Amino acid sequence: MTLVRTFTTAGRVLTQIRHDPRTVGLLLVVPSLLIGLVAWIFTDTDVFASIGPAMIALFPFIVMFLVTSIATLRERRSGTLERLFSMPLGKGDFILGYALAFGFLAIFQTAIAVSFAVWVCGLEIEGSIWLLFAVAVADALLGTAFGLLASAFARTEFQVVQFMPLLVFPQILLGGIFVPRDQLPEGLEIISDWLPLSYAIEALQAVAGDTESTEWIMVRLLAIGAWIVGSIVVGSITLRRRTP
Repeated sequence: MTLVRTFTTAGRVLTQIRHDPRTVGLLLVVPSLLIGLVAWIFTDTDVFASIGPAMIALFPFIVMFLVTSIATLRERRSGTLERLFSMPLGKGDFILGYALAFGFLAIFQTAIAVSFAVWVCGLEIEGSIWLLFAVAVADALLGTAFGLLASAFARTEFQVVQFMPLLVFPQILLGGIFVPRDQLPEGLEIISDWLPLSYAIEALQAVAGDTESTEWIMVRLLAIGAWIVGSIVVGSITLRRRTP
């Protein structure tokens, strides 16, 4: 694995996406539109103030998961990945290149979503806006990492969608959006403690309300980072050259 091959892969992915306006719109615009829709639904109430930070975690995570997993899977199904691996390109170069490309897009996506939520939808942030941005970027990167992991196991785009009930929906249900995590049944609370999206939602809510210290937030960021690294490593190990 070399940095040159990794950055070359990332550049190729970004070039492909740049020529696909629908994917660009899905990545950069849709999360903000969904956040705006939630804010509009709860106009003249205090509901958005409490769930707004969770929406910043939720929508970018889902969008990055879907786009990354389907884009990576298409590389394998089309035979592009097999041709790339016939050259001096390793699995690590490929996975890291994709992670860098979509991570770069995640930064822009997060900047748009956070800015829209705060300055257009009126989400009040008591803590540091930069710390909120850092957690939101980590959350979007988590969606990218999970997408790479799912693409390594799926054979079709439909199977990628089938991974959502396994990898995405439980995290949404147990992440504290509907019921505070400390009010969940004991068994579900224990499971929730091991789900990375729970850390992202919890950290964003803490920053928005300025209820926890920076050190407390950093611990959650480290936990999210560990999940990102672990998902990328497992995805690179299990990645197949071509779908049978």
